[in-house]
Amino acid sequence: MTPETADAFANHAAAYVHIPFCSAVCPYCDFAVVAGRDDLTERYVAALCAEIMGSEPWRPVQALYVGGGTPSRLDPGLLAMVLDAVERRHGIAGDAEVSLEANPEDFGPNFARTLRAIGFNRVSFGAQSFSAPVLSRLGRRHDAAQIEHAVLHARRSGFTSVSLDLIFGTPGESLDSWQHTVERTVALEPDHVSCYALTVERGTPLGRAVGNGAPAPDPDVQARAYQLADRRLGAAGYGRYETSNWARPGHECRYNLTVWAQGEYLAFGNGAHGHRGGVRFRNLRRIDAYIEAVERGETPRVGEETASGWASEIERLFVGLRRTVGVVPGSGGVALLAAPEGERLSQAGVIEVREGRLRVAKPLLGDEAMRAVLGLADPEVRENAASADTVSLDA
Repeated sequence: MTPETADAFANHAAAYVHIPFCSAVCPYCDFAVVAGRDDLTERYVAALCAEIMGSEPWRPVQALYVGGGTPSRLDPGLLAMVLDAVERRHGIAGDAEVSLEANPEDFGPNFARTLRAIGFNRVSFGAQSFSAPVLSRLGRRHDAAQIEHAVLHARRSGFTSVSLDLIFGTPGESLDSWQHTVERTVALEPDHVSCYALTVERGTPLGRAVGNGAPAPDPDVQARAYQLADRRLGAAGYGRYETSNWARPGHECRYNLTVWAQGEYLAFGNGAHGHRGGVRFRNLRRIDAYIEAVERGETPRVGEETASGWASEIERLFVGLRRTVGVVPGSGGVALLAAPEGERLSQAGVIEVREGRLRVAKPLLGDEAMRAVLGLADPEVRENAASADTVSLDA
């Protein structure tokens, strides 16, 4: 993907719809999800559609992402109602990417055909691993065979893009086991692969377990696992276009590209975050509070922020540097390179300017670059960077 193509997504219109229902909450998950509340599905979808229909009309969306939670737990008829509400209120472009997150165990042939018929053309499976012990530790309820069957059903049903999400660095997982997962993934020939390091979030069962002495993910093991995946996926024809995402040409996730380019995207459902008209907003997180607010005719929006000036510039760098193509340096990039931490990262080859773009050259150390970007919010850091000698951007 060229820088020009990636940057063009800043002009795209996208939308995110949150479905919070799960059969069980995974021990590492800190998203706005619920388990054991399937009695609320119809009421929640009614509220969701009401929120969509009550939103200010916009232009047809070019990428619609239905995530969760586990959207595949819903009856297809309810999912059809959601797509219909978006279509009636805002429109869905004829060539739009319409994505659904799904668990492999939910994705039978009839379900797949029905989803394709109502308008979904891209599916992202939460595969996580092909190792039974790792899946068990992650609280997943599917097995390797169900992943393979789900991909097969998606292909036969006419989905034009299939993605697999993987998690590496689970305590106790060996590099041989992770390599087996990567090889099984490549053999299935998905169009897109996401590889995420297992992280310990506060307030989750995993976080509490680690706090009580359970083994935490080993950063060194995770680094080697990331490098292994990057090499193997690259050799198989997948291009890394973002820190954790690889795709065959033309199958990069358009919704994510819009977000990373600071484009505008609507957001509906509990805990959903959106960006429109220079305003970033978020909805009530608790499902009951969300439903009750919409049923009372109130907005479920619980907060919003207008990003402008220096804050917007920091945000541009923060999201843009996740992309392999990086960003045009701008005033923020100049300040980053002039700041002590940015200068250190530049000398270490972590960040670089090449062909007029600022980029992270060593993705394994990308978090350090992100922390340096956030450090620019400190008035003293910004002032010192602004008063430094001119930084050369020639490369």
